[in-house]
Amino acid sequence: MKILVLNAGSSSQKSCLYEIKESALPDYPLHPIWEANIDWTASTELGLMTVKTLGGKQEYSLDLKSKPEAIAQMFNTLITGETKVLNNLSEITIVGHRVVHGGSEYSEATFIDQKVKSTIRALIPLAPSHNPAHLEGIEVVETLLGNVPQVAVFDTAFHRKMPDYATIYPIPYQYFQEGIKRYGFHGTSHKYCAKQTAKILGKPLEFLKLITCHLGNGCSLAAIQDGISINTTMGFTPLEGLMMGTRSGSIDPSIVLYLQGKYQYDIDQINQILNKESGLKGIIGKSGDLRYILTEINAGNAQAKLAFEMYIHHLKMGIGQMLASLGGLDALVFTAGVGEHAEKVREVVCQGWEFLGLKLDLEKNASHPVDQEISTPDSQVKVLVVHTEEDWAIASECWHIFNL
Repeated sequence: MKILVLNAGSSSQKSCLYEIKESALPDYPLHPIWEANIDWTASTELGLMTVKTLGGKQEYSLDLKSKPEAIAQMFNTLITGETKVLNNLSEITIVGHRVVHGGSEYSEATFIDQKVKSTIRALIPLAPSHNPAHLEGIEVVETLLGNVPQVAVFDTAFHRKMPDYATIYPIPYQYFQEGIKRYGFHGTSHKYCAKQTAKILGKPLEFLKLITCHLGNGCSLAAIQDGISINTTMGFTPLEGLMMGTRSGSIDPSIVLYLQGKYQYDIDQINQILNKESGLKGIIGKSGDLRYILTEINAGNAQAKLAFEMYIHHLKMGIGQMLASLGGLDALVFTAGVGEHAEKVREVVCQGWEFLGLKLDLEKNASHPVDQEISTPDSQVKVLVVHTEEDWAIASECWHIFNL
């Protein structure tokens, strides 16, 4: 069985092809036989595509003017050149998509049909950086692979068990009845990392209190107790919560009213400012990529230093919020692009929690850790770096739904 996974983020398009030969799904992540990543932040005009197989690695520059065409070029590397792993795209059994917002419609993985596509499209205003990208991927698959089954795995599903007091906003109750509530996102990643943390610690997930930090271009935290998400930083849309690459995170709502009144901005302009021109990018003015921020800090850029300090400040505030929900903490977990690779972020974030008994091992933290503890042996709160396997989690959902 060959499962293709498309994982569209706000700044990247990741894809993997898994081949499952066993009659039962392995309880450990398989290594994909092909994987590709398009980084839309590589420059303002070009996307950088990296394709890896067991036989090697290739890099390509792609025109950003047509993302669907770029995705089609990515698919072409499956059947041509040095990265070829298939004779024909028809060998693909099923395609799984990470879909950020499922609203109240979907709480589990589901086969994609016109109704599902319509729901994803209708929810674009709530996930403007993601849901359009999901639709692009779905439609490219329809064009290139015809009637191959496609499955949507929703980021919102893991947070559906949050208590009402954590999901309902303090606005007139009628709006909650209309569907305005905290949905939460990055659920596939938070769920996988919680399970992996339990394995690493050798403890049942049902007895752990965890804060998982999914830090990429988009950032969110989850408070996980007994394997269930009881609080998270993102809300009605992925805009709420932490300061992110290009998103503002939580701000005083009156700022929106002020901007509308002073500049006569319409909804689209406000949306562009808060989702595309804020966060790290809004402070430094050029890029929301943390790698760029850190490079500029080393070059003496005071505005980059301010952006980083703000990012850490908001992240620590979010951790405090999650900690209050849990009433205790067994482990602090870092994952995703920034969480896994930015040792400076982990080091600074872990400062100031000594009163909890949290002690970071600086040598372990600097050793490019993967799926391991980076706290000292006597640390009462464990600190871990977990390589998120969202793609494998999506592939697993596809396997289960296909074999029902």
